[in-house]
Amino acid sequence: MPLSRRDVCSLLPFAVMAGSIASAADAPLASGFFPFESLAVKQGKGVQIRSILKGALATGEAVELHETVLEAGAAPHPPHHHKHSEMWLIREGTVEITINGKTSQIGPGSAAFVASNEEHGIRNTGTKPAMYFVVAVGPFEAGA
Repeated sequence: MPLSRRDVCSLLPFAVMAGSIASAADAPLASGFFPFESLAVKQGKGVQIRSILKGALATGEAVELHETVLEAGAAPHPPHHHKHSEMWLIREGTVEITINGKTSQIGPGSAAFVASNEEHGIRNTGTKPAMYFVVAVGPFEAGA
């Protein structure tokens, strides 16, 4: 049975505690709803990103959630590392994720996790667009 974007989002415990898009330095995120049609789209070369939320949980952790659509063969950026941890929840297509030099291809319904400061990258290895959600938890550098 195919999952809708709504189904995927409902599986994310962070979405339940979320409020308006905010910086991690602001007051804790309030509960809220994020209709797909209201999400702003940021276009890049071969990538489309919809920010869903960014802020601090009531327990103090910084959290960020966004949806990414990658064209076939595209990558959002070169491999990198940062302080926060990330999870990828794959909705459509096939992606190749590399973590600390180890690569795996995963598809719809699959997930991957990278811990803080580990080098990682993602690329669409399929023939059609890949869509996935990214949940980031932990400290964010300026501009991240």
